[in-house]
Amino acid sequence: MEGISVENKHKIVVAVDESEESMHALSWCLNNLISHNSTATLVLLYVKPPPAMYSSFDVAVHMFSTDVITAVEKYGTDLVNSVMQRAETVYRNFNKRVKVERVIGSGEAKDVICNTVEKLKPDTLVMGSHGYGFLRKALLGSVSEHCAKRVKCPVVIVKPPHDK
Repeated sequence: MEGISVENKHKIVVAVDESEESMHALSWCLNNLISHNSTATLVLLYVKPPPAMYSSFDVAVHMFSTDVITAVEKYGTDLVNSVMQRAETVYRNFNKRVKVERVIGSGEAKDVICNTVEKLKPDTLVMGSHGYGFLRKALLGSVSEHCAKRVKCPVVIVKPPHDK
């Protein structure tokens, strides 16, 4: 699939997270799906894990002070900023006329990615693969496989680099 270019003015969603695999997928997308004369829109989608929920009967809820909740929220914001800065470093190195949008979701990654793709109606979804084996994939599930089965646009799942 190397060397295939997406036509001008197409929208590509790239799911990014803290992993090297997602940054590799972003880099692969820039090298293989976006031509130098393209004015494509690249949507960087980051999904924050769902917030912890406690019932009013849960003893743990009384243990969390405002300071702890604020610290957890700040950590989440710092994590989003860190991932987006890493992604910016990747796409800035490509000198392409690409419009970049950032979308931040919260919840289960597979659901948020599928719902966001449904709303944005991109031409392509690009995701990295952690390259988990059969057993781990069977136990944990695969976000990329879930999305590939459920979204309506083409999905490119980028394997980890061979030197990993």
